[in-house]
Amino acid sequence: MRNLIALLLAAWLPGVSAQTAVVFSDGFENSDGERWRQLGDCRALLGVPRSGESALRCKSGNSVLFSKDAIGEMGVLELWVRPDSNITAYRIHVLVSDMPSLNALWQPVALIEHSGGDVSYKAHRVSIDEPAKRYLRLDIDAVNGVVYIDDVLVERILLATALQKNEQRIVSGILDKLRQDQNIALQAESFRTLGVNYAAQLDLQRQYLEYANALHSGIALALASSERNKMSNPMAYASFRSIINDAKRVTTPLQQARLNSMLKPFGDLATATLNVVSAGAYSAFAEPFKSFLASSFDKSNYSDAGLSRSDRKFAEQNGLKIYQDAERFLAELEKELLQVAALDAELLNIQKSIDGFRRNLDKQLRDTLQHASMARSQETISRALSKDEMVRQKLMEEVAGNITLKAKSYLDEGNNTELIRFVLKTSEQLDHTQSYKDQFNQITSAMLTHYDRFERSVSSSQNPFTDAADKQIWENHAQKARSYLQQSKESFNRAYL
Repeated sequence: MRNLIALLLAAWLPGVSAQTAVVFSDGFENSDGERWRQLGDCRALLGVPRSGESALRCKSGNSVLFSKDAIGEMGVLELWVRPDSNITAYRIHVLVSDMPSLNALWQPVALIEHSGGDVSYKAHRVSIDEPAKRYLRLDIDAVNGVVYIDDVLVERILLATALQKNEQRIVSGILDKLRQDQNIALQAESFRTLGVNYAAQLDLQRQYLEYANALHSGIALALASSERNKMSNPMAYASFRSIINDAKRVTTPLQQARLNSMLKPFGDLATATLNVVSAGAYSAFAEPFKSFLASSFDKSNYSDAGLSRSDRKFAEQNGLKIYQDAERFLAELEKELLQVAALDAELLNIQKSIDGFRRNLDKQLRDTLQHASMARSQETISRALSKDEMVRQKLMEEVAGNITLKAKSYLDEGNNTELIRFVLKTSEQLDHTQSYKDQFNQITSAMLTHYDRFERSVSSSQNPFTDAADKQIWENHAQKARSYLQQSKESFNRAYL
């Protein structure tokens, strides 16, 4: 049985979540450009799609895509981009406007960048968060080669995000009145709303911390017990086990003990136990093993090994072929190991990103509470992260009340300077929380890219072996892998997208 990294991740995903609706989608399967107007040289072509049959191919230089129709309730934009070579770089500016013309007032909302290196499709997710109907524009700047774009979609803005946009307008309105310095008494209701909206970010911070903790735990478990990695273990394959048996047939007990020692990092043949294989363990094994094999089938060795006549004849007639088979098998196995090592390294980098995200968001949560005159104690943090909704709601009411009370006290004192400073600081805390949404978009983009590469690594075309038995063993594992991977992707999409 083979359980994938993907299945391990799926086990740690939150159990309940509604998948976001899509308000715009284009996989470029139609070459007539029915969804876009453009300036530049981008064409829908066959050949290198991420899915379907076509992708948009944009030549080196600048190209501009405008949505033909205004799109309402835009939330997160997702698109997949593939550079033509490892020196190809790209920058994609994402903009929105009330008008579709080039000379309209376009509001920049995000920047997507890639500086070269990897040449596979990469997912990008950025927040647009625009409730009103507006036109979407992508300014594509490709350097040192063409880029392929596929599977563009825009998710519907979440209600909580739309409310947050309203909250930002409230803060801006309060600041505008204060800056006018007309001694206009700000209504208590405005400060109350400010406090309620400020407190609401605590739930957003808690949610993202829960997401990050679940992803971190799943990745840690996957890295520690990577069954996908065991596909690159030589002892999983019949041809390697046959080579080992042949080598033991022509060696002395001392040499056999040495061989067992060399094989120990990979597991135990007797109990059919396979260990996780690292690139370092393989490198330390491959060349010494080939040298051992060559010397074992050398006539000077098996002539003095006390073998039976039939075993000596076996060594003489089959030694060269066994060595060649071993060399071929190890070369094929190395291709598989390189794929697995790249996937593990990618997952480790995602884990590091999540570590930084968790640390910074934990600090932001504490700063949010401190600004609302709440003690930065572990008890307060526990209340903010409590599974009990009533406990969290009570804390949010206290935070909202403190923000409202602080603002009213400055107003009652006629201290506009401190009031403006306080509201600005409140707005700054809200903006910081919003930035974590953008960071989490980057993490989910990396996970989607990892799923895509994982899926490609277990496609039939990636089977590295030539021996029929080995090919079948690999394919048997891969079939289960594809099923597990699909389950995990669906769970991930439901939980986080």
